[in-house]
Parts: sequence; C-alpha cells; structure tokens
Amino acid sequence: MSVAADDEAGTVAVLDVGKTNVKLNAVSANGVVLETLSVANSVLPGPPWRHHDLASLGEWVLSNLAALGNRHPLQTFVAAGHGSGGVLVGDDPDAAAGVALPMIDYEQPLPEAIRQGYAPLAGSFFDRGSAMMHSATHQARQLYWMQEYAPDAVARARWYLGLPQYWAWRLSGVAASEASFLGAQSHLWNVAEHRFAPIVAARGWQRLMPDFADAWQVLGPVRPELAHRYGLPKGLRVLTGGHDSSLNHYRYHAAGLGDFIVVSTGTWIVGFSGRTPLGRLDEHRGMTLNSDVFGNPLGGVLTMGGREFSHVAGTAPPAAQVPDDVVLGLIAKRTTALPSFGDDDGLFPGSAGRGRISGPPPETPIERKGLALIYCALLTAECIEALGQGPLVVLDGSFLRDPLYARLVAALMPNRRVRYNLDANGVASGAALLASQGQRQDPAPLSLADPGDVSHLSPAVAVYASQWRARARAGHNNGFSRDFERTYR
Repeated sequence: MSVAADDEAGTVAVLDVGKTNVKLNAVSANGVVLETLSVANSVLPGPPWRHHDLASLGEWVLSNLAALGNRHPLQTFVAAGHGSGGVLVGDDPDAAAGVALPMIDYEQPLPEAIRQGYAPLAGSFFDRGSAMMHSATHQARQLYWMQEYAPDAVARARWYLGLPQYWAWRLSGVAASEASFLGAQSHLWNVAEHRFAPIVAARGWQRLMPDFADAWQVLGPVRPELAHRYGLPKGLRVLTGGHDSSLNHYRYHAAGLGDFIVVSTGTWIVGFSGRTPLGRLDEHRGMTLNSDVFGNPLGGVLTMGGREFSHVAGTAPPAAQVPDDVVLGLIAKRTTALPSFGDDDGLFPGSAGRGRISGPPPETPIERKGLALIYCALLTAECIEALGQGPLVVLDGSFLRDPLYARLVAALMPNRRVRYNLDANGVASGAALLASQGQRQDPAPLSLADPGDVSHLSPAVAVYASQWRARARAGHNNGFSRDFERTYR
C-alpha cells in the first residue's frame, strides 16, 4: 500500500509471537500495518522437552528488524505474545539466546508426576485465572516442571519472563513483569487482588519475578552493541509489551469504545468484557479472569473455535462464501453439529472429544463449511451470553472471511448491536498504539461494519439455536442421546 511519509512518522516495529507463526510488522503511529514479515515458530524435540528454537528465531527477528528499519523510519519496538509462553533466563541476553532452560512448547504433553504434583499447588480460581487447561499450558506449571526436572538450573537462573518481556529484555537488557501477560492464565498472578499467586512464594520464585512495568513503558533503547552488530536503528525505543488478546482489546479502547464485548476468532474464540462481574466467571465453562493493559480485570471466555471449525468443515474447505440458503437448508433438515470435537471442553463440561453430527449429514463441501459456520456462530453466541450484558459486540479475526458468520451471530443476538472489523491486524495495531498511550488527542481510527439485515435468517436461526443449546447442555449433563452417535469424519 502507498503511505505518505508523514503517515510513517513514529513507525512502530511490532513483533507478534503466535504459537504457530511469528510476525514482524511495521505499523504506523495510528495503527495501520505497513509491512509484515512472517516465519514459522519452529519447535525442536527434547530432551528435556519439546521446545521453541529461540536462538534461530532471534537471528530472524534481529536481521529482519534491521531490514525493516531500512525501509521504514522505525522509532519504537514492542512485542506481543500468546499467553502460554514464558522463558527462564540467565544474566546475559546474548549467551545461548539468554535462556537458562529451553522454552517449553505448551502443547507438549505433561508427565503424569508433574500433572499430579502441580495440581494441589495451583490455588483458587482467582489465583489461576482459569481452569486447568490441556498439556503444558500455564506458565506456573511450566516453571514447576523446570524446577522439578533441573532444580540447580532454576536456582542459577536470573529471571522468569513472559514471552513479550523476554524479547524486550533481549533488545534492551531490562527485565520487567507486565499485568496483561501475567493475567493471561499464567497461574502466577491473581488479577482480582493484584498479587502473585501463593505458588510463587511456596516455590521460592519471587526472586525470578522482576518489577512490574506498564505495557507502554519505555524500558530503554536497544542495546548499543546489538544495534551495531545487526545494524538496527540507533536509539530504537523498547516497550514492555503485553498479551496478544489484551492488546487487541486495547485497540478498541484506544478507538474510544466504552461498554463493549470483543470476540476474536482464530485457533481460539476469545471473548473479553471489562463489565463482567467476577462472580459470574465459571471456570467449568471455559471462562477466565484476564487483565487489560491497565491491570483491570477482564472477564474472558475461551473455546477452540478454529479447531472445531476444521473438524466440521474438513481440512480444505472451499474458499467460496456460503450462501444463506445453504445454512437455511441445513437448519430445515435439522443437521446439527454438537460439541466438542477437540480435546478441550470449552463451554460444555465433559464434552471434549464427543463432538457429533445429528441429523442428515452435509452432502457437499459447501454444506460442510456452512455447518461449521453456524456451529461456530452458536459457540460465539454462547461466549457472549456467558460474559453477560453489553450493548455492543465487536467481532474480529479469521472467521470474518465469510460474511455469513457475522450475519449468523447478529441473527443469534437480536437484542445487541453486532459489528465486525475486517482488519485482521488487531494485535499489531493495538501493540503499536501503546507507543502513543497517554499522548493521543483523539481516538485512534477504527472502521466497524454492520452485518446488515438478518430478518430472513432470524426466525429459523432462533428456533435452531434454542434446540441446539438444550441438546448441547444435556449432552454434558446426561450423556449424548443415540441420535448424537454419528461421528463426523
């Protein structure tokens, strides 16, 4: 895209570390992504466990940051990351990528002894911020595993850093803790009470936790020796950074929105609301207690929507958009996808791995995709209802590639104002907007679209949703009935 030089003033380099891919973006001061570079987030086998290749990734980040700096007037660097990544580091950011022990891949299965030993130490729901999730999810559980496996290495380590703060430390040499990242199901931080969870003191981890810094705080300039070695922009400011979904939420706050629920779609459907009462949070229905970048509680809800979509739609769904009449035909036949197809219960306790198709199976690839869309729209509506009141619902993420998804959610939510954002760069935009936090005179620009008239969908969708909800909830309370037994393959 063509961008005037004035629009590039204050350009921010945003490192967005996802589980599968890592993106390095040049983003304008008002949150417009100008250029994106991407690489796979490679994982190496053990011993001692499956782990991320931070040494190779560091070379990619630093060399491409230099290249990006040759094409854009970069002034600031900030990192965002998924909430299940933490790095135990030593004193020297340049020695073996700074790591004291390899960074655990959170999808690495846990040894049974680690699972059983950790469980009684994990504390209350508010100490954890979530239920016990699958595999090696949760930073506290990863650190517990490290300490049980290699106590001497942990004793010699200097810091335990969240993923964005690790990259900030690599560049600036300054270590920090940050609220939104520790508040992302780390099991280390009690968001409600603004304190570390009891496991931190019980395991002697206080010395590994650096002082807190705001996500937008400048930790320092890029280290001079690093700038010289890689040809990085001199004086590049390094910010603390934060949790990816919290930064996406911040993007809407920066645009001036107040009372809203945001639902982001991808591998996970992630819903956030700053108005959800703490007493409403139910860890048995995929609900979480997160933190926004200001340290305030965010009611959250999680379900693996992207993986559920793939199970129903198939591995190579057609790129064509699904016509409304395809979904209306599936509704008329009472073809229904019932949770849950993946290894996560999501909103329906006991449903993991028990996903079924009830009624006549879809006959074509476009019908399979249509069924996946209405199923994920139903999951989205459940997420929104779980979070409670909120007049405005904002949808973003990969599901919006098919406009039918937004129309179905709007049909399912007749008493709310549903809008959607086609910009797929919410994390990068939100992270870049941190650079002007406290300095903006006007709200950051944002374009939200209206799904349009859904009156032709609403009556059929309302009846279908009522029946789906009753059957889905009965499934985990009383066992699936026989007409659920057709497994979709």
